[in-house]
Amino acid sequence: MVTKAITATTIGINSCKIEVEVDVANSLPSISIVGLPDSAVNEAKERVHSAIKNSGFSFPTGKVIVNLAPADIRKEGTNFDLPIAIGILKEQGIQIPDDDKTAFLGELSLDGSIRKVNGILPLVSGLKDCGIKTVFVPEENSKEAALVQDIKVYGAKHLGDIVNHFGETPIKQTVIDINEYLNKSLDDEYVYDFKDVKGQQKAKKALEIAAAGGHNVLMSGTPGSGKTLMAKCLASILPPLQLKEAFELTKIYSICGLLPQDNPLMTKRPFRSIHHTASQNGIIGGGSNPKPGEITLAHRGVLFLDEIVEFPRQVLEVLRQPIEDGEVVISRAKTSIKYPAKFILIGAMNPCPCGFLGDKEKQCTCSDYQIQRYRSKLSGPLLDRIDLIINVPRLTTDELINANSEAEPSAKIRERVIKAREIQAKRYEKEGIFTNSELNAKQIKIYCKTDKKTTDFLKIAAQKFQLSGRKYSRILKLARTIADLDEKNDISLEHVTQALQYREN
Repeated sequence: MVTKAITATTIGINSCKIEVEVDVANSLPSISIVGLPDSAVNEAKERVHSAIKNSGFSFPTGKVIVNLAPADIRKEGTNFDLPIAIGILKEQGIQIPDDDKTAFLGELSLDGSIRKVNGILPLVSGLKDCGIKTVFVPEENSKEAALVQDIKVYGAKHLGDIVNHFGETPIKQTVIDINEYLNKSLDDEYVYDFKDVKGQQKAKKALEIAAAGGHNVLMSGTPGSGKTLMAKCLASILPPLQLKEAFELTKIYSICGLLPQDNPLMTKRPFRSIHHTASQNGIIGGGSNPKPGEITLAHRGVLFLDEIVEFPRQVLEVLRQPIEDGEVVISRAKTSIKYPAKFILIGAMNPCPCGFLGDKEKQCTCSDYQIQRYRSKLSGPLLDRIDLIINVPRLTTDELINANSEAEPSAKIRERVIKAREIQAKRYEKEGIFTNSELNAKQIKIYCKTDKKTTDFLKIAAQKFQLSGRKYSRILKLARTIADLDEKNDISLEHVTQALQYREN
């Protein structure tokens, strides 16, 4: 008799329902797993065999054939251990109901203990969409699984606990309050705060605009002018995650095994700082078995590239498509996987190789050729995709040593950012986007209208600065964010001129 157990496998940040079919043939004792398993799934036969015997149950004496259906989808990971064991126990006559609305996920140790696995949230979320009503997961993953509403979650420590659950010792259902975790993040303190950044008012305003509208920023300035510190402070003025954003971000970090031990839900926007030696696959994602890269880990947060011109040009150029589309597609011969990548790109660089071009106190030692070669590492198409390009000069002596002049704290700036984001959320309620930076060409025509005076000024500016179509659209989106910070419905000439001032290239 063939027995079945339901489980799932991840595809990108989504999942696919898998049926584990078990049959025992009258042949020499062995285990065979078919259905495109990877090496981790293939090794399950040894773990399952020991786990069942060491849990006090008998193992079939014939040939055990395990089929993972549908057979044309590649199966990865160790979460197939538990459903395979459940299928074999059913075959042995253990009283586990043959229910197509119950699923099992988990890795087995040799003594029958159930270990945590990565990607529980997308797996359980996908199973719920397939009509599954109950899921058994490792106890360590139970809170994460319980983030999915309208599905019963039971966290088990041992294989025997699941068998006993259907007998006289039921496992307690795991239930959590998602809002409790989201509200916790509002009280968190940040290590880096804008109150500790002296001077640099224009750069601070630019970062406030970037946070309000989700715009990309490039800061150029002499060494020690505060570029890196301000980039790190940006995280402290970003608005709290909405539930939909937090859920999406948690799926990504769950698949990568990067969820915090004490928190099943990502409640803070990520800040990812990458070293210039990082590989293309490490940044974009990929590999033989594709995994999310840094741009996906920075989703709904910040991707910081310090000394951006030190990155290989090839690595910088592959950022162009994700910046434009808000997603990255990893294509392989047999499959194509899509990962979200809507992030704020913050780049920092020196104005020249020695770093002192334009400095009032120190002479630049670079030749024109060296400066041109240095700056050419950032291509025109990449710069077109950056909304704010600003100069960060060296602090004056007064600004540097005046300890009594504390700057505006991040908490105050964050209040203005949150207000602007709320305006955008209301405006784009039916559009499926969150910020002005996500507007497409059609939406720009609807939401970034200008009066005749402003339109005439934009025509002159477009001719004078030789604006490309993409750059023109980005100036309009930037002006829309500046208007939102001013709590104005219409984009005025003042907002457009201010947006143009943040294009110092």
